[in-house]
Amino acid sequence: MQALQILNNVFGYNSFRSGQEEIINMLLNKNNILAVMPTGAGKSLCYQIPALIFKRGTIVVSPLVALMDDQILALKEIGVSADRIHSHRGDKLNKETINNFKNGKIKILYLSPENLMSDKTLTELSNIDIDMFAIDEAHCISKWGVSFRPQYEQLSKLSTIYPNAIIAGFTATADKITREDIVKKLNKNDTKIFVQGFDRPNLSLAVEQKDNWKKQILFFLENKSKESGIIYCLSRKQTEDVSIFLNKHNHRSIPYHAGQEGTIRKKNQEIFMNEEGVIIVATIAFGMGIDKANVRFVAHLSLPSSIEAYYQEIGRAGRDGHPADTLLLYGLNDLFQRRRFIESDGENIQHKLRENKRLDSLLAYCETPTCRKKSLLAYFDEKVKECKNCDNCINPPKMLDGTKLAQMVLSAIYRSGQIFGAQHIINILLGNKTEKILQKNHDKVKTFGIGSDYKIDFWQGFIRQLISAGHLIINIKKFGCLQITESGYQILKDKEYFNYKKIETKKSQAPKLKIMKEALNLDANSIEILSSLKQLRLNISKENSIPAFVVFSDSSLVEMATVRPKSLQEMLKINGVGPSKLKKYGPIFLTVINK
Repeated sequence: MQALQILNNVFGYNSFRSGQEEIINMLLNKNNILAVMPTGAGKSLCYQIPALIFKRGTIVVSPLVALMDDQILALKEIGVSADRIHSHRGDKLNKETINNFKNGKIKILYLSPENLMSDKTLTELSNIDIDMFAIDEAHCISKWGVSFRPQYEQLSKLSTIYPNAIIAGFTATADKITREDIVKKLNKNDTKIFVQGFDRPNLSLAVEQKDNWKKQILFFLENKSKESGIIYCLSRKQTEDVSIFLNKHNHRSIPYHAGQEGTIRKKNQEIFMNEEGVIIVATIAFGMGIDKANVRFVAHLSLPSSIEAYYQEIGRAGRDGHPADTLLLYGLNDLFQRRRFIESDGENIQHKLRENKRLDSLLAYCETPTCRKKSLLAYFDEKVKECKNCDNCINPPKMLDGTKLAQMVLSAIYRSGQIFGAQHIINILLGNKTEKILQKNHDKVKTFGIGSDYKIDFWQGFIRQLISAGHLIINIKKFGCLQITESGYQILKDKEYFNYKKIETKKSQAPKLKIMKEALNLDANSIEILSSLKQLRLNISKENSIPAFVVFSDSSLVEMATVRPKSLQEMLKINGVGPSKLKKYGPIFLTVINK
């Protein structure tokens, strides 16, 4: 009952989302927990509400300065006594903050794992009781996780240093082995694990062979000119090039990568967070903790590192529950690059094996002929029905007998000594007399020109499917050459057959996003009001130097535009409008609505 009162009176929401109340009750009953909840499910409230109920303080471990700042701004806007400590704030301010926490003036304190586990901070906190440690992005503690950070591993000492404190981990993505590792390190297995469904029904999924990324991305963006989105690239240079290209084609775009100066990066993030119709082109440096609810699409112009990384990144779309599109473009070169990254990542053989297996799983997802949602969620041990909303459900691929074609490829690889990459093998199949072909006398092999009835992009896609099915491997130690596996030899000897997914070489088949008018089912007047409310919110955010979502979320503005409250009392019934925000912003927003 107390938790619901805080939800209503402090945060301004009428009811809990799925899973929130159960997790909050676990924490109030003094249980250690690990909560795995999809992006946009409302993880923050699960630890913020208990923190306000507990008598003593709560420490939230957060990995990013920008994320801490946004969370604190949002909490202070609704009158919650919370603050953060990090290097950007200066020693004097940080000292004042930790004293306020020790004296009980601050209920919730945000710290990075490095800061919390430093000798200085642990000494400062040694004489006070702490009710709870909430570990955000908890997958970072696990070496099995996709985003392992060594600094997070130090958090395994917390249960020993603070045996009476609750330790709660939160993450959006962790498979079974990662979950087991997290709870072992955080609480020596004394933990209740809560896994909410990974399904995001509002996301459409599409994967395409990358043949002309410029044409493909422009087609994908065709009806998204006024929507916000994220495009992920593999390199810093690519983000700059893609952003310039999009701006030339009338899409407002800004780049974001770790090589930029901090002030530029921060400015670009603020533009994306606060303004509509902006595309941010980014490396994976962008994204963790991004709390923009109305991202309408996420596209990848190259292969992510794993299914977990892919799931996290597409999870930044459609957090408001409305339809959002995703597109993944990839080719053989992406696969080679990813294998090369893994091979050059240290000396740990087990780590490399694990990362290669992760990449294999992602490749299998990319090449699946069945429902993508089923394939994606099966990785997280979740069974769902066909989504009817992905490219494979909307345009089911045709399966064809590719045994003879596979034998052509395998024979070309075998006859050339299994020491060449895909491009050389394709040149043999096409009958291209390149300098290397002539130098190696490969124009004399039996398979030279045998595949000339097909084009280069067909053979690239076909070889990718052979790799995905495990009949070929890319040997990075031998400069990315293609080698035949045992199952590949069985096909070559005509003892096994190979079915392949028909390879389309036409423009993007990604499902088209409904325009927001249809998605939100708003009439013309409501759309006009919504536009005015967004402009007012933007003005307030700029005047006060705070992110727009801290004022009101998109979903709150949509509800205002639809319900059109006529008084402050009616405004208080809108989700996301608590007493603090009602006092600050209620009258001015009412004025706009009533106009």
